[in-house]
Amino acid sequence: MKRTRFSDEQIIGILAEHEAGAKCADLCRKHGMSEGTFYNWKAKFGGMTVSEAKRLKALEDENAKLKKLLAEQMLDLAAMKELVAKKMVTPAAKREAVAHLKALLGLSERPACQIVGADRKMIRYQAQRAPDTELRGRLRELANERRRFGYRRLYVLLRREGEPSGINRIYRLYREEGLMVRKRKARRKAVGTRAPILVEARPNARPSRGLHANRCRAAGSLGFVHDQFAGGQRFRVLNVVDDVTRECLAAIPDTSISGRRVARELMALIERRGKPGMIVSDNGTELTSNAILRWCSEQRIEWHYIASRCPTGSCAA
Repeated sequence: MKRTRFSDEQIIGILAEHEAGAKCADLCRKHGMSEGTFYNWKAKFGGMTVSEAKRLKALEDENAKLKKLLAEQMLDLAAMKELVAKKMVTPAAKREAVAHLKALLGLSERPACQIVGADRKMIRYQAQRAPDTELRGRLRELANERRRFGYRRLYVLLRREGEPSGINRIYRLYREEGLMVRKRKARRKAVGTRAPILVEARPNARPSRGLHANRCRAAGSLGFVHDQFAGGQRFRVLNVVDDVTRECLAAIPDTSISGRRVARELMALIERRGKPGMIVSDNGTELTSNAILRWCSEQRIEWHYIASRCPTGSCAA
């Protein structure tokens, strides 16, 4: 016979019948229960009213909820202790943390995601990106050639070669390949391009420390000269000298000369002497700025950087 479920009110009613004079055997036969069940009810609910039984039931339910919450909190604390030394910033790190909790503590996916603070869709997502093998290889090659170039300057070089990828994609590949430039306390100039210059040194054909050409006029060495006035104020002069004839093509003095100023002066020199095919310089900050890179790209002029502290590398200004 299927066991009958009695509510607290029904149990108290049965006990009230017993107190009114009904025999235990008659009550058990009438309601379909055993004597052991009856005496268990009597030990628990004897002398109670319906309101007191409801209050007891509410207290038991609340106690069960508190025990459950305490157990969940202790489990969460144990899980957090396992993740103290783990950095959970990227989606990949969060997937690894969820997998660790599921394997170590036996948690299901939902509570593990709640502890880590990750969306379940993100945990289940599997990236379907292309490997970008050719782009990664070219990015590494440019980074090896331009040792102190960051991802922004490498992006300019790739765009010059016709790469359609955006700067965010280049930055992601740049980080994944571990090409970040190490920051130094003392500024040191970068090593330039180690490939030899394949341009014949002819008058008006190859300006260095700034101007080098292989198919047109106006060439020379581009360089900065530093000095100071009697009052202590420092100034610098941007000199452009022809490599072969040693003609001074331009001398621009100022207290500060930025990359944009260099680009403007080169444009003025090109209008007078013609457009060079290659420009050679060292790795000074003004000559490796984004303004110079954009100017080279717009003017379609190749720029060659010599090795650091190597004046014999065709940089003679």
